[in-house]
Amino acid sequence: MAELRLGPLLRYADGSSATIWVEASRPCTAEVRCADGTRGEDRTFQIAGHHYALIPVTGLAPGTSTAYEVFLDGTRVWPLPGSPFPESVIRTSAEGDTVRVSFGSCRWAAPPDGEKDPKGPDALDTLAARIAADPHSERPDVLVLLGDQVYADETSPATRRWLAARRDLSDPPGSQVADYEEYTRLYYESWLDPEIRWLLSTVPSCQIFDDHDVIDDWNTSAAWVEDMRATPWWRERLLSGLMSYWVHQHLGNLSPAELAADPLYAAVRRTPDGTDALRDFACEADADPASVRWSYRRDFGRVRLLMVDTRAARVLDEEHRAMLDPGEAAWLREQVLADRESYDHLLLGTSLPWLLPHLVHHAEAWSAALCRGDRGARWARFGEDLRRRADLEHWAAFPASFDALAALIAEAGSGPEAPATVLVLSGDVHHAYVAEPAWPATDGGPDARVLQLTCSPVHNSIPLSIRLGFRFGWSAAARVLGRRFAGHGGCPRPSVDWRRTGGPWFGNQLMTLTLRGRSARLRLEQARRKGELRTVTDQVLTEG
Repeated sequence: MAELRLGPLLRYADGSSATIWVEASRPCTAEVRCADGTRGEDRTFQIAGHHYALIPVTGLAPGTSTAYEVFLDGTRVWPLPGSPFPESVIRTSAEGDTVRVSFGSCRWAAPPDGEKDPKGPDALDTLAARIAADPHSERPDVLVLLGDQVYADETSPATRRWLAARRDLSDPPGSQVADYEEYTRLYYESWLDPEIRWLLSTVPSCQIFDDHDVIDDWNTSAAWVEDMRATPWWRERLLSGLMSYWVHQHLGNLSPAELAADPLYAAVRRTPDGTDALRDFACEADADPASVRWSYRRDFGRVRLLMVDTRAARVLDEEHRAMLDPGEAAWLREQVLADRESYDHLLLGTSLPWLLPHLVHHAEAWSAALCRGDRGARWARFGEDLRRRADLEHWAAFPASFDALAALIAEAGSGPEAPATVLVLSGDVHHAYVAEPAWPATDGGPDARVLQLTCSPVHNSIPLSIRLGFRFGWSAAARVLGRRFAGHGGCPRPSVDWRRTGGPWFGNQLMTLTLRGRSARLRLEQARRKGELRTVTDQVLTEG
């Protein structure tokens, strides 16, 4: 009999359809049956000895909430017997609905109940407990998870014990994951957490990778890539990371129509074992990153969300560094500007913040100039070492891309079709803040309100050094110091200025946007203990 190994995850939901992801113990037919009579089913596909299905459910009524169950070969496997949680539901949208978007990044898996949590209370666990205690209370319409959903390079004590039973940890890569099977362990550890499992079964999620999903500082520079490719274990790690990301995260980001048109998904499903097809895809993605698009678009009524790949889509040649390759940049521009009259709010999901503390921004621009050779070979070597040690790899480390994004945001936010807001959603930096850009008076600036909203971590440590460093990084003195760095590198002034209007806040936390018509409201909540999220700030961004 087939058993449910992982899931279900409610991934996509719109006004009439949804997709639900599961992993089963063997090949089978996976079926979703809804309380309103709608249903969907699909056969599992196989990757590296694991069996998955992404079940489409169509014919749902707009603006409704319906409970569902999961069956494998006709046997009910969800809800779990004796589950203490409310029934899992699919909620469909209707025109004019309020849209609530909760977002954050950097979630290190919580230890089992009863074990001390070295990272403190988990914000997603806490959100799940609050919703479960009152299923009819306010809940997000979507969770936007902005990277580091798993940590391939920082494993937990339990995972290290599991790895040690499998191989000798004195051999590279030691306690980091090495292959696809070990990646599956990370997803089990993260998504079998009872609260997280239930939350992801009943709230849709949009996901994108960041560096720790593969390795810290992934694709920092061309020199970094060259060094890693000379590392014997790296190729298997990278291919396994891309393969497991495609299975566990990327597939669920796609709509049913996009899935139906996806040639790789079709190839994997029509063969008894799709491992080779998926591995070939990962090899191509490594050899030619521009051949693959991980970015995607989701529309929630009059809210447009663009999730942007800022890791695999980079151009790393020092003379032509870009956060996005030309095809990716063209795709982003097309999606931002298409049918602007159809959205009131534009959300740009990028794991890496666009606007940073000024000291960090100038240091990144300085390091980019040094690595380009603007101050000679000795400074170039210093710049590369600094870039890797200090994680100087955000938008500011790609100055042309930083300015291009500023120009695109200004264009999207200007004129009679301008939305009420353009909001850049980011994580990565283990604190939360709000920053607002200002364009030069000669340019006029956009009509929309533009903000950088950064929220991290969901569940991770925040060392004192990070707290002190970022507090100083936002100070006036740090800004002066940063300009000295930029001056040494001959860096031009960025095309926009900005100021911090909220934060910095430190803790395990989530931000939530409430969007209705042209009004927008932001709330930041921090986890205090399971079931208790304390509101740190609640502010109106735009009036309706």
